[in-house]
Amino acid sequence: MPLSADFIKKWEETSTPDDDTPKEACGVFAVYAPDQPVAHLTYLGLYALQHRGQESAGMAVSDGESLTVVKEMGLVSNAFDDRTLAALEGHLAIGQNRYSTTGSSTWRNAQPVYRGFDHVEFALGHNGNLVNTEELSTTANMLPGTVTSDSDLVAELLAEELKNHTGEGTEAAFEAALRTVLPTLRGAFSFVLSDRDRIIGVRDPNGFRPLCLGRLDNGWVLASETPALDVVGAHFVREIDPGEVVVIDGEGCRSFHPFAEDEIDPRLCVFEFVYFARPDAVLYGQSVHHARVRMGEFLSEQAPVEADLVMGVPESGLPAAEGYARASGISYGQGLVKNRYIGRTFIAPTQAMRAAAVRMKLNPLRDNINGQRLVVVDDSIVRGTTTRAMVQMLRAAGAAEIHMRISSPPYRWPCFYGMDTGSRGELLAANLTVEEIREYLDVDTLAYLTLDHLLESTGAVGAGFCSACLTGEYPREVPINLTKQVLEDPGGPAKAERLLPNSSEESSERLFGGSKK
Repeated sequence: MPLSADFIKKWEETSTPDDDTPKEACGVFAVYAPDQPVAHLTYLGLYALQHRGQESAGMAVSDGESLTVVKEMGLVSNAFDDRTLAALEGHLAIGQNRYSTTGSSTWRNAQPVYRGFDHVEFALGHNGNLVNTEELSTTANMLPGTVTSDSDLVAELLAEELKNHTGEGTEAAFEAALRTVLPTLRGAFSFVLSDRDRIIGVRDPNGFRPLCLGRLDNGWVLASETPALDVVGAHFVREIDPGEVVVIDGEGCRSFHPFAEDEIDPRLCVFEFVYFARPDAVLYGQSVHHARVRMGEFLSEQAPVEADLVMGVPESGLPAAEGYARASGISYGQGLVKNRYIGRTFIAPTQAMRAAAVRMKLNPLRDNINGQRLVVVDDSIVRGTTTRAMVQMLRAAGAAEIHMRISSPPYRWPCFYGMDTGSRGELLAANLTVEEIREYLDVDTLAYLTLDHLLESTGAVGAGFCSACLTGEYPREVPINLTKQVLEDPGGPAKAERLLPNSSEESSERLFGGSKK
């Protein structure tokens, strides 16, 4: 049955061009390097991680006597300049780029989060999202408005626990507080913390979000991705293990494991390989770029087609397009030019203005497109509105045929572990069949990579992945009413019910609403 014009109109009226990609997952960085300009190193590290979050940026720097925090809304370049960095002298620093998942996008929620009392002060940066935020705040009897993000909540819990250890040395007190607080957290968290004397890295027992360790000549670095090590001249040592806490100070680097052994279950987000991580990153010992090329090669085997040109959607679709072309023997070329200076687009009130917003980001190369049968490769489809507008541009530029190939399976389920994807009702593949999506996009053929091929492409099949957004199988139970405003809206939903892992199709309809086709 053809899609109704009413459905198409309603779907596009409730979207913006920014809705059509998976949202960023935040980036964290930390450096311990006496006699080096740690603020400048942190600036460079955050720049290398800018793709993970563009809402705010900040850093905390210690000189051993005090901990100074600077944070601003916007990009790293908005938050810091030469004058600001010159004033931030010290021997250690942490930094964070934010994309909000719990807690709205405001200066108060920008990170690092800071706490100070008596002679103790510390800062915390977070990549991920807790799923038991409401439960933790209720158990701790926190008044509404005390904390406004899950990261702020963790800092408050640590501060309260540290007060119970004021008679101990700072290092012993911090370790005791972490051993008490961390096992109570559920969900995704890669933390970097610092007090006046040390930096600390923490990864949750599932390792949903990446965190790695690097070595400088006279120091250490922690970062979300390996390119941030490269840019500051550090060499990669290893990935932080799921459930591990790494402490770095003047005595060197050591680690401990505060979680129960049966809690450790590696589940790195598979979309780190598909979309989030930079192509020059290494995850699970594998090149992200090469994994994306292999995705395209598998797509070519899985969904071959006769065509004249293979083109990728800039920029995360380019490696898979390269792989598709290589495996198929079809020529590879550019079909779209991306404006790299466009950030988030405005909320456009009309469809015509939404189409113009898409053109702000992408524009066709008519000479390469006119009269050609195109294979168009992209990494994912969330709402499909930008993809539909792009297809219309390619048609207008003279494309004879358009064959859409997606280097991941249909994106059908919301993520609660560090991505802001909205509800199931906002995901195109949760509401339409593949054939209906093909019709909505107005492409000649449409094919998605299978999950088995996606996992094989990573080169780390047995290492452990979370693919809940593709399968609906959540490694950690999730509250149904978990929202960004869970701490900011005390009059909001009542106490959460629970969605258990491996939920049935029937329960998914009850929990999320809408129909599953």
